[in-house]
Amino acid sequence: MVTRERSGLAVGFISFAGIVLILAGIFHVIDGIVGLVNNDFYVTTDNWVFKFNVSSWGWIHIILGIIAILAGVGLFSGAIWARTVAVIVAVISIIANFVWLPWYPWWALLVIVLDFFVIWAVVLHGRDVTVE
Repeated sequence: MVTRERSGLAVGFISFAGIVLILAGIFHVIDGIVGLVNNDFYVTTDNWVFKFNVSSWGWIHIILGIIAILAGVGLFSGAIWARTVAVIVAVISIIANFVWLPWYPWWALLVIVLDFFVIWAVVLHGRDVTVE
């Protein structure tokens, strides 16, 4: 069996990606709760292709946030399922935040950038944090 030497930098990237994924999940849950509690908090534009109401977006963000938190916690175990779920959740989060742009543009762009970092770290360095 061939063993790979683990890079401290790679392990750091995965740990940081796990923390970012957990934080992005928490932010999604907060966005969702705000959307459910106060429908007037988010300002919308009239000319946007995706016309969901704020309550629908609230539930979408809450569900996506919970899955992101679980995947972020799973990354610390080095499990393959966690890496797979982390990438899938980050891709879905990018899509959801792109569609969410008219309601909260700066926040959505920030989460999109964080999700790209998570995908990069998990795909490039995910193998370095495997459980043996």
